[in-house]
Amino acid sequence: MKEEKLTAFIVENQVRFYRLAYSYLKNREEALDAVQTAVCRALEKQDGLQDADALRTWFYRILVNVCMDQLRCRKRVTLVPPEALDTGSYEDPLPSDGTLAQRVDALPAEVGTIVKLRFYEELSLKEISAVTGVPLSTVKTRLYTGLKKLRVTLESEER
Repeated sequence: MKEEKLTAFIVENQVRFYRLAYSYLKNREEALDAVQTAVCRALEKQDGLQDADALRTWFYRILVNVCMDQLRCRKRVTLVPPEALDTGSYEDPLPSDGTLAQRVDALPAEVGTIVKLRFYEELSLKEISAVTGVPLSTVKTRLYTGLKKLRVTLESEER
C-alpha cells in the first residue's frame, strides 16, 4: 500500500518536483537528473518512512538534499553559446518575471531554500521545518529575513 501511495504522489507532483529542482540547478538536464535520483532514493528507502502522512515533507527533503549535493559537486561551468541551444526543448519553469526569481536566487542559500519551499511549492512552515531539519522558529526568522531583503531590493529598484 505504501508503494502505491508513493508512486501516485510522485506521478501527481512530478512537475512541481522538476520546478523546484530547476530553481536550484538552473539546468534542465541536471534538474531532470535530480528528480530521477530523488525518485530512485525514495523508492529504495520507502520502508524507512514511518508515517505515511509525512510523505510530502519526506520526499521534498530527499529532493532538496539531492539538489544540494549536485551543487556541491559542480566543479566547472561549461558555457554554451545561445545559438547552440535548442529553443524548442528548453523550458524555463520559473516565473516570467526573471528579476524576482533572480533576487530569490541571490539570497543566502538557507534563506532562499525556505522562500522557494514556501512560495514556489506552497509548503507550510511546519513542513519546511521538517524538510530542512531546522526548528520552526528558525524557519520563521529566515522567511521574514528573506522577505524583508526582497522587499528592500524591490523598493530600491522602483525609486
